[in-house]
This record gives sequence, structure tokens and C-alpha cells, in this order.
Amino acid sequence: MIEIVPAIDIIEGRCVRLTKGDYAEKKVYDASPVDMVMQYADCGVKRIHMVDLDGAKASRPVNLRTLEACAVKSGLEVEWGGGIADADALKSIFDAGATQAIVGSVAALKPELFREWLLRFGAEKMLLGSDVKDGAVAVKGWQEQTALTISEQIGWFLPDGLKYVICTDISRDGMLQGPSFELYSRLQEEFPQVVFTVSGGISKMDDIVRLNELGLPKVIVGKAIYEKRISLEDIRKWSLSE
Repeated sequence: MIEIVPAIDIIEGRCVRLTKGDYAEKKVYDASPVDMVMQYADCGVKRIHMVDLDGAKASRPVNLRTLEACAVKSGLEVEWGGGIADADALKSIFDAGATQAIVGSVAALKPELFREWLLRFGAEKMLLGSDVKDGAVAVKGWQEQTALTISEQIGWFLPDGLKYVICTDISRDGMLQGPSFELYSRLQEEFPQVVFTVSGGISKMDDIVRLNELGLPKVIVGKAIYEKRISLEDIRKWSLSE
């Protein structure tokens, strides 16, 4: 069964959700990141997807104390992204408790550096964050667009052992209108050796059921939880049935 990975995006230590990656379209939620992580832990999930949006803008990790508190108190695996621009930043998030690093901008703009990290830290610890807007990979907190396609990018790193890819369709992110089923089906068929995580647009459990039927292994769910379209009980039932 497809694994549900709850998402927590952080600005100034608080849970937020953006619409289409636009910082101007920010909605702040009352629950603290630690409280949310503990609720997810009680639901039986295995891992949490966390993004340091301050870090993405600053090109360095900013919310490391939040990461450490969430990792220590919950005991869950944490995949962490935002501001990982050099080896020191990468080391800092692992030291703070991240089990996997989500690398986006570096992988697109400095592929040799990401290749070095893949070989040094191992494929199990490195997640390629390939976020797509109008068919092209976007970088720097989705603020800039490249001419690179996701298929081209994945092809760069397969010889180096790339195993995990999170693909976000930015046009769907935060819109609660359903994910790009065709995009993820095509990618999984094109790269069967890659473990893809679907991200962006999940609006209801029916979306997750369909992705599961299509054979996708993982899905990130964020705004649909905060907006109560998917309940914690839904996540508990799904996670315990895996």
C-alpha cells in the first residue's frame, strides 16, 4: 500500500501552508510543529516530511531547533528540506535529527555537488526534490525556473545510485484539486527503479486510493489535513492497514 507521509512546512517556527509555492499566499495554522508531529506519531505513520521555508529563502537551514525537537520527541523518521546548499548545511540537519535530506536547488544548479553527496552519504539518506512548474524544474524555494525537465534530471543521477525522488507539481500544490495522476504514472513507468513520492494537490482520501491503485509508493499530504478534508482517523486507519 502507498505510504502516507504528512507534511509540515515551517516559517518562524510555525506551521504554514503556501498556495502554488507563493510566500505571499501563506496561511498560518495554530498547531505547533511539535504538536502536529506527535499527533501524526499517534496515527502510526513512519515518517514526516518537513520543509524549512525560511531556510529555502535564506539558502541555509534556519529552523534546526524545531527539527531537533520534532525528531527527538516523536522518534519518527524525518525527511527535511530547505536551505541545504553545502556540506555543512547537510551535516547540520543530520546532526539535528533528520534521517533523509531533500535536495532540490543544488541538484539542479550544482549537479556535481549532489552527485558527490549521493556517493558520500549514500542513496538511502538523499532525496532528490524535483519540483515541476509548467514542465520545468523550479529552484530556490520555487522562486526561479530552469530549462531542465524532471526526466533529464533523474537521468543525470541514476548512474550514481539515485533511489528516492519527491516530485511536486507546483501548479497543484495547496490547491486541493487532486494530484497530477498522469505525471506520476508516467514517471513511475519511465523509471521503475526509483521510489517516487507524490506531492501536491491531494484533496481527499479518494486521491490516495487512486494513487495506490496506480502503484505509487508514497504520497505527501499537507493542506488537506489542516483543512480537515482528510482526518487524523483516516490516516490512522490507512497507516495501520499497511
